[in-house]
Amino acid sequence: MTRAAVVGVAVSLLAGGLLSACGSDDGGDPLASGGGDNDAGSITVGSANFPENELLMQMYGQALEDAGVEVEYRPNIGAREVYLEAFEQGSIDLLPEYNGALLAYLVAPDPVPDDVNSSDEVDEALQGVLPEGSETLERSTAEDKDTLTVTRETAEEYDLRSMADLEPIADQLVLGASPEYENRSEGLPGLREVYGLEFEEYKPLDSSGPLVKQSLLNGDVDVASVFSTDSSIVENDWVVLDDPENLFAVQNILPLIRSDAITPEVEEALDNVSEALTTENLTEYLAEVQLDKADPAVVAGDFLSEQGVTG
Repeated sequence: MTRAAVVGVAVSLLAGGLLSACGSDDGGDPLASGGGDNDAGSITVGSANFPENELLMQMYGQALEDAGVEVEYRPNIGAREVYLEAFEQGSIDLLPEYNGALLAYLVAPDPVPDDVNSSDEVDEALQGVLPEGSETLERSTAEDKDTLTVTRETAEEYDLRSMADLEPIADQLVLGASPEYENRSEGLPGLREVYGLEFEEYKPLDSSGPLVKQSLLNGDVDVASVFSTDSSIVENDWVVLDDPENLFAVQNILPLIRSDAITPEVEEALDNVSEALTTENLTEYLAEVQLDKADPAVVAGDFLSEQGVTG
């Protein structure tokens, strides 16, 4: 797919009201040599186990390298439960995060307060619950939100426009999502509490990955948790259901970093990435990874150069 065609994916996503949710990987344990053993002044940047987060990891890491910082990469660590443990233990110094999802995770099992809705409110609430010795830097305007997504055929068959429309028929439908979805406040518990949804079956698959998307295509699941910047939505003419009760909070992308890793050079480099990132251009470059199967490291380098972040 050409860059021009990819732009069309991005524009289509935005027009539909969507605001969202590596260097070489040797296939071994991503935490085999953690950041805690790095020389002073080096930073280990990690990622969750889905393509967008890998791409963001590369953007952060390459911007730091351009600023003269020694960087190690630990892609595909796993779900938030896994990579945050590594972060708190000190084997990871820096992660691309999503402010609303991070807040929901850190305050669980309590829900995010009803009066915390805007990006500013989420960021303020985060400061009181961040892991000890860490902080977040400047957030981007780019968002990637969780969604409940169905095929066009399912939407038309049941006249589905929003998540609330699922309530009368959820017990006839199969939901596919990540294994962690079963216990997260923005997963099954939240869907039950906020929308009264009790699905016929829940299939633990992956996080907006090939398993859940292929299952939706095949009809093995009727409803899927797919990230809003995922190129498959436009590619397959899927329908993202509205979230009128705002179960899925704002999800601005921002760096989560250990405080002792911050220097003026590090902060400036990461702030420059956040300033350059938008939902539209993230969707555009992510499509190159997902649809064209381009190397995330190459795509990240192109982004940084073309957006004027690196020389």
